[in-house]
Amino acid sequence: MNLNPKRLIKLLEQNGFKFKRAKGSHQLFYNKTTNKTIVVLVHGGKDLKKGTFFSILKQAGIDKNKLS
Repeated sequence: MNLNPKRLIKLLEQNGFKFKRAKGSHQLFYNKTTNKTIVVLVHGGKDLKKGTFFSILKQAGIDKNKLS
């Protein structure tokens, strides 16, 4: 399974999240409809840990079972 932060960001953007700002390795995405702000850790080319990846999806309200 691809646990790349770039893939996570793409999933967030497909679900209505827009880039808000960044500070260091943390990027914030905001969804105007749900009024949620999600933080994504981007550490170079490293993949996220499985638990972190799915936790961010859960916070965003994205069902992990619907991932392709």
